[in-house]
Amino acid sequence: MGDAHARENARVRILLVSQLYPGPADPDLGVFVRDLESALADRGHVVERAVLDRRSGGLARYGTLARVTFERARSFRPDVVYAHFLVPTGLIAALATRAPLVVTAHGRDVRNVGALHGVAAATRLVARRASAVIAVSEYLRRELETKVPETRGKTHVIPSGVDLDRFGVTPAPDGAARFLCIGSLTPRKNVLRLAAAFERLGDGRLTFVGDGPLRPDLEGRRGIDVVGPVAHEDMPRHLHAAHVVCGAALIEPFGQALLEAMACGRSVVATRIGGPPEFVPPEAGVLVDPVDEDALARGLRVAASFPRPNKAARAAAERYDVKRQAERVEELLVAAARGRRA
Repeated sequence: MGDAHARENARVRILLVSQLYPGPADPDLGVFVRDLESALADRGHVVERAVLDRRSGGLARYGTLARVTFERARSFRPDVVYAHFLVPTGLIAALATRAPLVVTAHGRDVRNVGALHGVAAATRLVARRASAVIAVSEYLRRELETKVPETRGKTHVIPSGVDLDRFGVTPAPDGAARFLCIGSLTPRKNVLRLAAAFERLGDGRLTFVGDGPLRPDLEGRRGIDVVGPVAHEDMPRHLHAAHVVCGAALIEPFGQALLEAMACGRSVVATRIGGPPEFVPPEAGVLVDPVDEDALARGLRVAASFPRPNKAARAAAERYDVKRQAERVEELLVAAARGRRA
């Protein structure tokens, strides 16, 4: 009763602004944003959204997002605005309303600071305007605070959460090792080096779930399957069919697919550059230098020898229950809203 009363008093009107959100054409886009939104709504908050739910549309779609955000801000009158990605989304949110702003940095938005013209100045504006900034990993927080000093003292590390009910543990399949890689088939994801490391094993199968410019370089190779993009609702089925899930990106600010794999009790092979070292303990997976093909091959062999399913991996993932992560975000949103009311 006391908890319910406290929640009612803390209930706020949240305008969610995101350039990534699942839609009919792209059901896998920004699923972590939708999961967090649902968890906040379950906790009694009123959430309105201004989002982009498709990848197509080019830069013009950000004009659409800006228009919708301004319209929703006027009609909804939020207590607090919660934006995902510093620029352009955080900038749009900062200009659309005087309501307090909380913004989550996910990785690319931080890498763009100093790499794209005008992004640094826009990011500093967002940082000054924000009541709080969230980074999805300690690695990303360090990079952000180095590049944008205005974020120092107001940045909180809250990793993306995982739905532990949707991503549950099932028995592992029998037979030779089955490896799985989920993500864009791009040079940054390091998929060609991963494929070459797998081919050294001489046994098992490696499946890529995703699409991208390197797809033709992977298709037709012995022991390798490319199934293309998959709706997020179907992702547990692919994880359950694997023994080891691989994330060998050259840099990975967090690693959502790896966390979901661990929640399913699957061992992982992960890059040591970025966020994975923060949530992958030795008993759950192997961390590797992503540019070292020998290390990748060794990592695949070692991870394939781990228990199937891997209870330690599931235990590590349980620390990142999306419900708990939503509570941590909620604390920042409510604090920001109360500051405005004061």
